[in-house]
Amino acid sequence: MPLVTLRVDDKMKHEMDRLERINWSEILRGKIREVLDREARRNRVEAARSMDRLRRRAPSGWDSTAFIRQVRDSRYGPGRHRR
Repeated sequence: MPLVTLRVDDKMKHEMDRLERINWSEILRGKIREVLDREARRNRVEAARSMDRLRRRAPSGWDSTAFIRQVRDSRYGPGRHRR
């Protein structure tokens, strides 16, 4: 198992040492797991929202071909395309 080092101030370390029965490594692993799980859930929610936005129907009259042509013309000049 990899080793992770954590720095605490002297007062906090003294207080931790007084509570010998507590497994500080286990507590920290649990807290780290909570944060990782929370962030994973948040990332999934953001991904779902992005997919919902992408799934929306295009407005009526939307011409994707014309839009692509406009973008390409703005990059490479009218009537030219990159190969």
